[in-house]
Amino acid sequence: MRSLLLFRHAKSAWQRPGMRDTDRPLNERGHRDAVRMGRWMKAQGIEPRHVACSTARRARQTLDDLNEALALPADAIEFSDHLYLAGLDSLLAHLAKVPVVDGPVMLIGHNPGLEDLLAHLCGPRLPYTDKGKLLTTANLAELALADDWRELPPHHGRLRRLVRPREIAA
Repeated sequence: MRSLLLFRHAKSAWQRPGMRDTDRPLNERGHRDAVRMGRWMKAQGIEPRHVACSTARRARQTLDDLNEALALPADAIEFSDHLYLAGLDSLLAHLAKVPVVDGPVMLIGHNPGLEDLLAHLCGPRLPYTDKGKLLTTANLAELALADDWRELPPHHGRLRRLVRPREIAA
């Protein structure tokens, strides 16, 4: 079994007039939550061996904040324009090309694509919030998948855990 980590970018600032969506930065809460999640991941021994990150500013900043604790080597990080607002098919195509590494692979991206991927891989019985959300900002979903990611049919994976910043100690 291989481990896939899905990480939705942390809370971003609202788009200002004239600002491209890809340039939206994290807000204060977003930085705080991403740092908290990085520390929690490190304490749990969750250390990705390969990270594919959207090129959007908020996704890059999320990775920077996670990396304060994780200290991932630069050669383990891949930035991809294709992950910006990627849908299910694009995410599956990206996963099919991810190198096999000894340890978890992490995608840092956006909704609704990441939620769609999680539902596709793990089925409909997932831990939605009271407001009907699955991956809110700065959430980490850890999945167990078969070794071969060239084809990932529906309900192919198992959700090991879904962690939200508000659920862990500061």
